[in-house]
Amino acid sequence: MTPMRLATLRTLGAAFLAGAVAAPAMAQQPAPAGGAAATMDAVKSRGTLSCGVNTGLAGFAQPDSQGRWTGFDVDYCRALAVALFNDQSKIRYVPTTAQGRFTALQSGEIDVLPRNTTATLSRDTSLGLDFPAVNFYDGQGFMVKASLGVSSAKELNGATVCVQPGTTTEQNLTDWARANSIQFTPVVIERLEELVSAYVAGRCDAYTTDVSGLAATRSAQPQPAEHVILPEVISKEPLGPAVRHGDQRWSDLVRWTHYLLVGAEEFGITSANVEQAAANDARPEVQRMLGKNGGLGAMLGVDDAWGVRVIKAIGNYGEMFDRHLKPIGIQRGPNAQWTQGGQQYAQPFR
Repeated sequence: MTPMRLATLRTLGAAFLAGAVAAPAMAQQPAPAGGAAATMDAVKSRGTLSCGVNTGLAGFAQPDSQGRWTGFDVDYCRALAVALFNDQSKIRYVPTTAQGRFTALQSGEIDVLPRNTTATLSRDTSLGLDFPAVNFYDGQGFMVKASLGVSSAKELNGATVCVQPGTTTEQNLTDWARANSIQFTPVVIERLEELVSAYVAGRCDAYTTDVSGLAATRSAQPQPAEHVILPEVISKEPLGPAVRHGDQRWSDLVRWTHYLLVGAEEFGITSANVEQAAANDARPEVQRMLGKNGGLGAMLGVDDAWGVRVIKAIGNYGEMFDRHLKPIGIQRGPNAQWTQGGQQYAQPFR
């Protein structure tokens, strides 16, 4: 090596160590709409959480005659409000349609979308969303009236099928029909209530959506036995809360709130015994989860007692499931704990 080349390499090495050699420019995504990077600060400053929910789906999100919202998805809104404010009333519920939900999140109208929404590649990238966790493993199915005499979705050739636009359901239906050489006529209606009414009124032979949604709709009918959910499940639908891309701090809180609920069930911690567990449970991970040591709350932007507050107010994942989904006929299935053969488990609290 020549003295000149050696001197050049030494100069470049010194410059690199000093930070003078710039790294290659990386393509930067545009800043997400709605001030995503400051979501937690905005929520705390505002004093309320804006939460996007379904316009009305039994078991998941539904208002009563007094306008009080309840459901599995609603409990995620409540859990976040308790974590941040110790007050589950500090929530503004924003009913969103299948087509309007993403615009509401992108624009900053809502802070989080825990509304039976499937995580997909295009939503994660081109729509600028993040899905911090999967809180419900689902799949798409079909429901028909028992009087139709159909026992398999593959008997629906030539049928009319009710489906919502702007959903993974619509694309899955087309893909499945093409793969199975089935001809169908879609009846496309945006609002869920109108779509279900069309199905009940006989404007379509079948209604397709996530199996959980079919079970919810079936349970709300005057005579549920008159409706049959067919055995075929034609897709994977990992449902979970969505947030805007680019706000890791907010995404972390949403993610670990879910893991808190799942982890509490795994360790046998319930709304009834959480305070006793916080004071007496000697298991190291439980102590960290419930804020006895570890300082994990501060890492999420909340205090260390957040876990105790959330579980006391909301219960664990199993309590939520039993409260809202079991009564409408939805079984745990893949949403059972990993110790029970399911896919739900919490990442470690350490």
